[in-house]
Amino acid sequence: MSSKDQILKSVRNQLVPSADLPSLDQDWIQYDDAVAHFGEVLQAVGGTAIAVEGIDGLTEELAKIPAYTDAKKTVSCVEGLVGTVDLDRVEDPHELEDVDYAVLPGEFAVAENAAVWVTDAKIRHRVILFIPQHISLVIHCAGGKVEEAVVHNMAEAYQRLVWSRNEFGCFISGPSKTADIEQSLVIGAHGARSLHVFFVF
Repeated sequence: MSSKDQILKSVRNQLVPSADLPSLDQDWIQYDDAVAHFGEVLQAVGGTAIAVEGIDGLTEELAKIPAYTDAKKTVSCVEGLVGTVDLDRVEDPHELEDVDYAVLPGEFAVAENAAVWVTDAKIRHRVILFIPQHISLVIHCAGGKVEEAVVHNMAEAYQRLVWSRNEFGCFISGPSKTADIEQSLVIGAHGARSLHVFFVF
């Protein structure tokens, strides 16, 4: 018997007792002000949260961001805001490798870890969520209330997810960062160098 077979046999002979899944019915963390906590945590991980009134308010705030105003190649998947690149006309996602700034829709935010749920429902090429140098996520608040767009914790976030069709989705929190090498923090190593989250009410 080869060493590989011996190892596999040993693994098969180790019977691990089954265990029940933990209950999701627990007292998950709650915040006095979920919106404020989201902003604090997002700032701590390198991002910025801003509440704006309508598309005009969004345009006004974007004009204050140098990375946006200096961008030569921009993409917008938010109604009322036009980029220099029409994503619907891009056939090959590789053409997006040099996008400077993207303004993209977010579904809702999580106060616990400053994450924003995003999907490709309104985005032709999902790579645009990760490849630009800088990203702004825009969350439209139901009823004009920012509080409606922020849940307290991930348990509430999972309950809010709806899978009506086969689509891509993920949580994004802050700009890309890593400290794997010599514990030295590097922003934008694997994705966007900056992240703004706009709550449009």
